[in-house]
Amino acid sequence: MGDPAEDRGKLTSQQELCVPDKQATKRSCCSTLKLFIVALSFAYFSKALSGTYMKSAITQIERRFDLSSSLIGLIDGSFEMGNLLFLAVVSHFGAKLHRPRLIAMGCFLMAVGSFLTGLPHFFMGRYTFDTVIQGSMNDSVSITPCLDLLKQTDIPEIQMEPSSDFNTDCVRDSSSHMWIYVFLGNALRGIGESPVTPLGISYIDDFAKAENSAFYIACLQTITLLGPMFGFLLGSLCARLYVDIGYVDLETVTITPKDARWVGAWWLGFLVSSVIMLLSGIPFWFLPRSLPKQGEESKLLPSTTTQDGAGNSDATPHQTMTLAVIAKGFIPSLKKLLSTPAYFLLLCGSILKFNSFIGLLTFKAKYMEQQFGQSAARANFLIGVLNLPAVAVGIFLGGLLMKRYKLGVVSGAQLSFVTSFMAYLLLLLQFGTKCDNVQVAGLTVSYNGTPGVVSDGSLLLSECNRDCSCLAGEWDPVCSDNGITYTSPCLAGCSSSTGYGKNTVFHNCSCVLSSPAPGGSMSVTLGQCPRRRECSHSFTSYMAVSVLSSFINSLGTTPGYMVIIRCIKPELKSLALGIQTLVMRTLGGIPAPLYFGALIDTTCLRWGIKKCGGRGACRLYDSDMYRVIFLGLITCLSGSSYFFIIAVIVLLRIQFRREGDTTTGQPPQSSLEIELQTPPKTTEPLNTPKEIKVHTPKEGEREGEAEEDNSLQTHKDTEEEERGEMLGQTLC
Repeated sequence: MGDPAEDRGKLTSQQELCVPDKQATKRSCCSTLKLFIVALSFAYFSKALSGTYMKSAITQIERRFDLSSSLIGLIDGSFEMGNLLFLAVVSHFGAKLHRPRLIAMGCFLMAVGSFLTGLPHFFMGRYTFDTVIQGSMNDSVSITPCLDLLKQTDIPEIQMEPSSDFNTDCVRDSSSHMWIYVFLGNALRGIGESPVTPLGISYIDDFAKAENSAFYIACLQTITLLGPMFGFLLGSLCARLYVDIGYVDLETVTITPKDARWVGAWWLGFLVSSVIMLLSGIPFWFLPRSLPKQGEESKLLPSTTTQDGAGNSDATPHQTMTLAVIAKGFIPSLKKLLSTPAYFLLLCGSILKFNSFIGLLTFKAKYMEQQFGQSAARANFLIGVLNLPAVAVGIFLGGLLMKRYKLGVVSGAQLSFVTSFMAYLLLLLQFGTKCDNVQVAGLTVSYNGTPGVVSDGSLLLSECNRDCSCLAGEWDPVCSDNGITYTSPCLAGCSSSTGYGKNTVFHNCSCVLSSPAPGGSMSVTLGQCPRRRECSHSFTSYMAVSVLSSFINSLGTTPGYMVIIRCIKPELKSLALGIQTLVMRTLGGIPAPLYFGALIDTTCLRWGIKKCGGRGACRLYDSDMYRVIFLGLITCLSGSSYFFIIAVIVLLRIQFRREGDTTTGQPPQSSLEIELQTPPKTTEPLNTPKEIKVHTPKEGEREGEAEEDNSLQTHKDTEEEERGEMLGQTLC
């Protein structure tokens, strides 16, 4: 053979132009694919940040728009509604179109949705709350709450239903229907998120080597973990800032972040996430529609590649024909999938488990606020820096255990069950980590200090304040030295004041005499009384149990998802994962916030009153009932799921015994045979001496053996790839 350089020198100029530069093509393909992975990682980070910020801003939105917890649950579920509305359509038709540009459009829609969510702030006017202190007052002005209310006529009486005399001011008020824009913005964000995950993962899977695909997806999801952490940290920062920061003098604001009327700068986080998502979509506009497969760049000639990097044009008819075949076999495949007992039972258990998870994630910060007296900022901060890192480490170690000990289907199911049940037992311990109800006169204790919960407000008026003509519906709490909180200075019977702003002190409060503190005064200060010291110890114990429970539970997450892949036929894996996502979001992501919020509303002791009448946001909850209902609902849902998981383990053990696997934990041979749906030819191990033939095989036999080896190797690569993909879906 001649020298390649000499051979190339003999080519004509036309032929030389047609010879591809293999090294340059390979480098260009790899760099473009890696650029796509980097851009997709940023998009994943952005959407995770925006989603978790929405969870962290639940309390602020509830107070700003005067909404109940059930209505807040509806707003939170609107993301799933928008996502499910277009997920199937995008996943089906997206592969035929320009996938990077579809992802860019999705990022743009998410940015618009986040911007629309925060937009109502600029049309609602300044946030106002009930208080007897005016910002213009100075130290020389004395407030007499018990007398002034006789002259005030602009504050409505307590009403539980909207007033009939609505006017234009009420329509423009924050208590009107401006929350609909938050609902629509969150739904639009869900629509924009629909192309990011399915098209991004399929793009990597199509153009990366099989052995690299799982690694790329794992790296993608690892970077994604930063999104929820930064989302809760951003929520913590915004909750510390007053809602109208930059527009009002903060010295005139008389409430603190721990007050039930406090509203943080909820809108600021949505604007920040909108900008981040808009930036994340820019790189996708400049990426090609397709790339050469990694390792096959040299097989592509320039004449078969379009300007945007598309491959051979013959792929389109083949793809269309394949999609047509898949469409015809959808119903039979779905029937076959749902008739698989292990998959169906596992799906039922996953629905119950997902319901409890969504309810916990949505209202966990609010539970920490109401049960332990924490501010929304501190609750979000602790979730972001303690719970989420523990979950990330647990998921990673769970996948490492699967790989290190080569756990099979039954062993993976058992590991998932054991870790989940241990976390469940730790959850039961949280019933004992509690704080007593805040002592509020007329609601949780009587005016003389006798405990007793009353939710109808019938005991708010007493002999000590009956002559003050107080409004029972107002909420402007003050604290006395005896540790009892009064709902307003008027209901405390105060007749004078000193100081101004946050430093206002009310004096000569007649109701304080009903339950005097040893050596205490008859004065009260602004704000609720702080929790007892024992409550801070209970909160420390709660956080320790919560973090440990999150870590242990996440250890079995990846093995649990691997069971779904391995307990069904290989050709049904994609359909199984799609059906699982669809069903869990439909039956878990949408209804869970609704009924969790509705049950939480039943524990409210004092509702706020809208300016135009009607029930606003809750000001005070019965913390004992809140704990029982919130943790009890999570416990019941999680506990019910274990009946299905135990049934799955029993079915898998029976199935593996029938296949001759006695280990039930190390099934590299029988598991592979089950997945390939090829029964063993002999009951003896495949690698016994009897399988070895001492003769020279024929050419046809060699080709058959090579094809079988390639098939097995391809299946192993696909299995590793699915592990990485399942890890990614778990982290999302």
